[in-house]
Amino acid sequence: MAARVEQLVTSGEFSLDGGTWQVDNNVWIVGDDAEAVVIDAAHDAAAIHAALGGRRLLAVVSTHAHNDHVNAAPALAALTGAPVLLHPSDQVLWRQAHPDREPDAPLADGGQLSVAGTVLTVLHTPGHSPGAVSLYAPELGTVFTGDTLFAGGPGATGRSFSDFPTIVASIRERLLTLPPETVVRTGHGDSTTIGAEAPHLEEWIARGH
Repeated sequence: MAARVEQLVTSGEFSLDGGTWQVDNNVWIVGDDAEAVVIDAAHDAAAIHAALGGRRLLAVVSTHAHNDHVNAAPALAALTGAPVLLHPSDQVLWRQAHPDREPDAPLADGGQLSVAGTVLTVLHTPGHSPGAVSLYAPELGTVFTGDTLFAGGPGATGRSFSDFPTIVASIRERLLTLPPETVVRTGHGDSTTIGAEAPHLEEWIARGH
């Protein structure tokens, strides 16, 4: 059976730079009836574990280490035995969320994860955070962008460890070069496509989004 994409929305708190906000997060499950990976274990390990329905979890993949994207990762790993994967450049943010527990293995630009016969390629897309990554699955016609690219523009860059010119470069060079029909599955909110977002790049730059 070919891999499929499932979406679970969980809710909780995002905290950074002394502020706290209530947020809804997209948790993405990619796999088949036997095995899966989870992209961004947010807020509720029990709900994510239940959504897996007994499938073997190969990895808990973190697109970046803001607490709302990784706060359930250690608990989900403990429930399933799956490793937590994170780009090393986001260690400073990871330690804010989990000072006593390290990720299990690094994500590297160009690295590949295989699940249910489908390959996910890691694209380092910094800007929202230093170690932000996107995961491109050409066989599924989709890219998981975390908080790098949303429907309507780039992710936020107004907080610590973020940079607007860097996120624009990541989007221009790593994401908008993908086929226009590629579905963009985001860390929050609705999905979009590369073709829908590409025409607005210069507008984003002018606005300093």
